[in-house]
This record gives sequence, structure tokens and C-alpha cells, in this order.
Amino acid sequence: MAKKAKEKQEKPIEVSLWESANKLRGSVEPSEYKHVVLGLIFLKFVSDKFEEHRARLIAGGKEKYADKPEFYNMSNVFFLEEISRWSYIQEKAKQDNLALVIDTALHTIEKDNQSLKGALPDNYFSRLGLEPAKLASLIDEISDINTLKDKEQDIVGRVYEYFLSRFALAEGKGKGEFYTPKSIVNLIAEMIEPYKGIIYDPACGSGGMFVQSIKFIENHHGNKKEVSIYGQEYTNTTYKLAKMNLAIRGISANLGAKAANTFSDDQHKDLKADYIMANPPFNQKDWRADNELLNDPRWRGYDVPPKSNANYGWILNMASKLSENGVAGFILANGALSGGGEEYKIRRKLIENDLVEAILILPGSMFYTTDISVSIWILNRNKSERKVEVAGKIRHYRNRKGEILFMDLRKIGEPYEKKFIQFSKEDIQYIAATYHGWQTATIENIAEIYNQPEFCYSASKEEVAAKDFSLVPSKYIAFRNRDENINFHEKMQALQIEFKELLQAEEQSKQELLHVFKNLGYEIKL
Repeated sequence: MAKKAKEKQEKPIEVSLWESANKLRGSVEPSEYKHVVLGLIFLKFVSDKFEEHRARLIAGGKEKYADKPEFYNMSNVFFLEEISRWSYIQEKAKQDNLALVIDTALHTIEKDNQSLKGALPDNYFSRLGLEPAKLASLIDEISDINTLKDKEQDIVGRVYEYFLSRFALAEGKGKGEFYTPKSIVNLIAEMIEPYKGIIYDPACGSGGMFVQSIKFIENHHGNKKEVSIYGQEYTNTTYKLAKMNLAIRGISANLGAKAANTFSDDQHKDLKADYIMANPPFNQKDWRADNELLNDPRWRGYDVPPKSNANYGWILNMASKLSENGVAGFILANGALSGGGEEYKIRRKLIENDLVEAILILPGSMFYTTDISVSIWILNRNKSERKVEVAGKIRHYRNRKGEILFMDLRKIGEPYEKKFIQFSKEDIQYIAATYHGWQTATIENIAEIYNQPEFCYSASKEEVAAKDFSLVPSKYIAFRNRDENINFHEKMQALQIEFKELLQAEEQSKQELLHVFKNLGYEIKL
């Protein structure tokens, strides 16, 4: 009996589109090219939405209103003049001035839609100088995306998110700071549960924290109209990415009037947020001048953060913006967990003021753009006993005053793209369930359940004080068969570096082998 031919598995649209778009990149740097591709995806999406609404108006006998902006704005659809529509751009795709046509389309859309002010690339395509033929081919590729095919699947959002992650991978170390791996963002969302109220991100990058917050609400059958989103971003091109990323998903957000420095030009000075999610720049040096921001109200009650490193500037900025029941989940380099000087004094005061609720040390190799070991901090303004409604269920928080939960997640995660680690859905559920279980646990079962060797430890404020206010998890979490002469934290870091070097060596060997085959006239895929 003949063997049944294997059914060819169709690639997801975002994967096929990325492969095609990446081939057309040529010599253009990924950091530049991303604005071309993402700008065009945005343009295709808003044009499809416009054409759909226009057809609906005409079919409903309202043809005379089909060119009136107010009849689009009232339905949260962006109005497009003819020169901004995708069909017009397709007609001009073979012309040498295609870049100018696209720039004009984007400029006109921004002019006609106040909510997109400052969101779209400004004369970007003309400045970049991408070959007209390649730009035309890219138009053809993106034309194949049916952005309206399946509203439940959020096709265009999926494509946009996938491209952001792929560009972060392509840009490599030292670049792409705007992108936080999705599994880390999902974990923070599941832990702090941004279900209702004000959400804030002081270093919002391309808006990934906000996107996952809204997905958290939708997955738990909440109402996204019950949240308000505020953010700020320093880099102008990334600020535009964030506005486009949110507009594609119909998410309203106040990202400030412009791209601006959160420290020197705070766009939300009086904000009090219920939830803060952030991945600020790691170990930012010279973030303020010697005599700048010395009396800033955000440091009130604390020492002024040192200008040599902004980590504690970010921490105090977020702590100052928490509402009376506010919770913050953010990522910092592990260096912030210990150390002396002003950082020690601020950390000690944060612990004494009972703001620090949990510290989670993450596996190495989770970020695409840095090898730095990082941790998640959870700050909680109200650790007292109370009842809170989350996703339609009442959760009874116990009195966790004077306690901090430490978690070591370095043994958790799964491989991603061979070189990286990510958390699976099951990992995220397990970690979040442990944290929420600890929040609601009785005193009697704390020691039994939440003091697990090599995973977690519930420490009292007195224990932390005895360790000189260090927040390094390995100082509290027990190790099996522990040899006190071994620094397990340093040993784990060394092993992670060794593992990464082995993977890089394997990749280099593979590339050398492919090069040999190519010289012999063979095209081999490994």
C-alpha cells in the first residue's frame, strides 16, 4: 500500500510575510527597515478599515456622507483622502517617486486625524532611499494581507507583534531596546492583573506592555473601556511605533504630547496609577546633570538617585505615581538588588516603607538585545488585608505587611530560537499562581508551601534587614546540598554564559559548513 503523502503545513501569514519582506531589505539596517515595513502595514490596515466603512455607508444609502470625515471618526475609523488609500498607492507602485507618494499619504492621514498627531513616519521613505523596485515589491507583499478576514484572530495585530519581535532579534545586542519579550510581559500582566483603572508605563517603547494588558482583560472577560492608558517614550521613532501599534488595535492611550525624557520632561506629572508596567533602560548612565532634579518631588522622602545609574530614578518615579492601592511590575538589571551609596539608602527606605512585595530573578538569555541578568520587581502600595474583585471573582488578600516573596525562576522556561529562553503558558500560570497563592495564604502554611529550596522564600522584613537590605534572591532561597563556600548566584551566571557561548560556537560552525557547501555549488539548509 502506497504511503500517504504528508500534508503540507501552511505557514502562518506573519512568518511568510516576514520571510518575503526580509528578502527585500537588501543593505538597509533592520533598525531603519522596521519603520518602512511597519509603516506600510499600518497604512494597509487603516485603508482596509476605511474602505469597509465607506462601502457600509454607501450600501446604507448614505453615499453623500462617504467623503465626510465626521462619519468615520464617530465609528473610530480613520478618514483617508484618495491620495492616502492603499489602492492609490498600488496604482503608483511602479513610479520612481513611490517613496514620495507614501510619505504624502502618511502625512495626509496624520493631518486629517487628530488622534494620530505625531504618530506616523515623517518624510521617512524619501530620506531612506530604498530602491523603488524593492519598495514596489514590498507593496505587493503587504497587499496580500487581508486585514479584515478574521476580526477574532487580530491578524494585523499578530503580524505587527511578530515583526517587532523579529526586528529586535535582527538588530542584535545594543539595539532594539524598545522590545520586551512577550512572555515576560505576559508574566507581569498575570501577576499584577491590570483589570480596571489607570495603567502607566514611563518607558513604553513600542507599547507592548499596553497590548498585553488589554489582552489580559479580554482573556478574563473584562471590559477594556474600564482602563485608561498613560505612557511616555523618549525616542521619537519608537514613540511613533507605539502610537501606530496601539491605533492598529483600537487602543486609546495618552502618550504625552510628544516624545520626551521622563525625568526632565515628565508628561504625566500629577498621575496616580493603579497599575504600572515597565522595562526601563538598564543601568542608564549620566541621566541627569550634577545639579539637575535635586529637589524633584518624585524623590521626596528618599535620597536623590545617583547620576551614575538611573535604576533607582526609575524605581522612585514609579513609586511616586502609585495610587493608594497601586501595584507596579517592572524589569531591572540585577545590580539594583544590592550595592551601596545612595542606592542602598533608597532600597533600605523602600523596604522599611513596605513597598517591595516580590522579587523574581529571571533566567539568562531571555532578552534578544542584552546578556545582562535581570529581575522583576513588584511594588505594592497596599499590602494589608483586603478583598479585591479580579475577573469577576473576589480574592481575599491576607496581611502581607513586612514580608517579601523571593522567587528564583532560572530553572524555568523553554528554548526559543535556539539561543534564547522564554516562559511557556504553563510556566506563567505556575509562577503567577504561586505569587497569588502567597498573597492569599494563611500564616500557618507560609513556611510549608512558600519556602521551597531553589524556587521561593517568604522573608520577613527583619530577615531582610539582617542581610543588610539586600534583595538578591539567592541570599534567602535555600539550595539543596548547599556548600556555603560556593556563591551559587555567580556560579549560575557563569554556567548560563558558558551555555550561551556553546550555542554561539555551534551557530558559527554551522555557518562555516554552509559556506563550504556553497563554494562547492550546493545550496544546503541546516
